[in-house]
Amino acid sequence: MKYNKFIKHLHENNCYKLRKGSNHSVFKNRLNGNKTAVPRHTDLHELLCKKICKQLGIPII
Repeated sequence: MKYNKFIKHLHENNCYKLRKGSNHSVFKNRLNGNKTAVPRHTDLHELLCKKICKQLGIPII
């Protein structure tokens, strides 16, 4: 999955970028307070996207 498409999914589900590191961004869910790191690569593996969604408590894309 493309990085931009996945980030759009996160924003649509009340997640925002908490901070930006050199290789990862940390996103936080506004509703439940869960946080997780999202790598900044042009392509993200589908299993990684599912795991990030589970960690943030949002619907799987």
